[in-house]
Amino acid sequence: MEIEKKYRIKKLPENLETYTCLDIEQGYLCIKPVVRIRKMNEEYILTYKSKTPLQESQYHTKISNEVELPLTESSYIHLREKVDGNLIQKKRYLIPLENGLKVELDVFGGHLKGLIFAEVEFHSVEAATGFIPPDWFGEDVSLDKRFNNSYLSQVDEVSNI
Repeated sequence: MEIEKKYRIKKLPENLETYTCLDIEQGYLCIKPVVRIRKMNEEYILTYKSKTPLQESQYHTKISNEVELPLTESSYIHLREKVDGNLIQKKRYLIPLENGLKVELDVFGGHLKGLIFAEVEFHSVEAATGFIPPDWFGEDVSLDKRFNNSYLSQVDEVSNI
């Protein structure tokens, strides 16, 4: 199960270049349910996400079932040609927080250049609901569908968000 909160960013943290950075390209073969392919540096992944019976709005947290399977590079390239919508390109910075939590700060390129937001994943719904974000985080957009990557793959530019 994936339990996460997503935030706009008020300002980028200092020394961003000191954190681990992943180059990500991803596309969607289906968005209901979500079937995604992703290239993350030299790793290739197929992901299936589906809803859970938990009420997201009750916890103001995004909650989904998620299964990830490894792909070969050739399988990824083959499936890449079948993507619906636009490929998403982004740099993901991994920024540690207290209590073993980690911020995944996504800085988008390509057709979404200029879009930046952060996600934090939690081990429980209680941890997510009790989370106090750092000062550099902005508005909580966890349940705003416009910030789902599957939605973003269907828009042509940031001004459509």
